[in-house]
Amino acid sequence: MTDHGIALPHYRLHVVQAVVSLASPTWQREAWLDPDRFEDLDHVVHVLFDDFCDADNPLPWLGQCLRTEEEVGLMARLGAAYGAIQEAVGAAADKAYLESPGWPAVIVAADRLAQVLVSNDHPGA
Repeated sequence: MTDHGIALPHYRLHVVQAVVSLASPTWQREAWLDPDRFEDLDHVVHVLFDDFCDADNPLPWLGQCLRTEEEVGLMARLGAAYGAIQEAVGAAADKAYLESPGWPAVIVAADRLAQVLVSNDHPGA
């Protein structure tokens, strides 16, 4: 796969998908709360914080799977919003996260980041 804007475009595919799922409350309820589905919040968190990026410290991923400083800033905002929920809820089932009063902040942060990621993948569109 060739992408002249980043070194790890295959990582970006995972990141974009995870961010889009965090931006979609409907998807979260239909997929994450269904035990027969592969994707759940834990999977998304591993993609964004462990495997393909680090939403707590996204700057080193600039040029790797994030294209711009704006993406880095928005990823950091998403990481902070999720971190606040994780601190408040702790180790709990996905449903507890989705019902947390702070969860809408995660959705809003993910929505804005998703828009920028997709827009940056389609310049001039």
